[in-house]
Amino acid sequence: MLNGMLGRKIGMTQIFEEDGTAVPVTVVQVGPVTVIQKKTEEQDGYNSIQVGFEDRNPRKINKPLTGHFKDQKPMTVLREFSADDITQVEVGQVFNTSIFEEGDKIAVTGTSKGKGFAGTMKRHNFGGQPASHGHRGHRRTGSIGQCATPARVFKGKKMPGQYGNATVTVLGLKVAKILPDQNVILVKGAIPGRNGGIVTLKKSSR
Repeated sequence: MLNGMLGRKIGMTQIFEEDGTAVPVTVVQVGPVTVIQKKTEEQDGYNSIQVGFEDRNPRKINKPLTGHFKDQKPMTVLREFSADDITQVEVGQVFNTSIFEEGDKIAVTGTSKGKGFAGTMKRHNFGGQPASHGHRGHRRTGSIGQCATPARVFKGKKMPGQYGNATVTVLGLKVAKILPDQNVILVKGAIPGRNGGIVTLKKSSR
């Protein structure tokens, strides 16, 4: 059994518990994924299962990928996951929502929404400088350097720059509901990324 799955974020909605409490959930189209390759410690130095998600037009892949897929259908997205017992997994095997159960704790990884170039107040939550008349700072960063020693700006200083468009993992999420007929699971809470983005769901202990 795989310890993770690929999916595509659909959007957010809400469901209701028996007592009428509204629960915000994210709808994720999960799988099905096909096993493309088994990586073993003897041959590759580690044990892993490579899976593919969503069919791809065979005419739009190059010769190396054609050889990699061999008798399998070409896939758009490839990822690797660990497995409970790699010997029980075969190339061509298909996995779907059945690897999860309602109530499971999962960690979801995705690419956060890109928000372009941003200043320090938006990017790092800086409080800003006085907004009174006559002050020239307002939303500027302020002092960033040192004196004559060391006469440079240290690496890692919080500065303006690219905001978002980064790999983000959210822990402690829970599978609220599974719709196996539609290959859909409902995850309690929000997950990273835009609607339609690729996400990775892994079983988590916290």
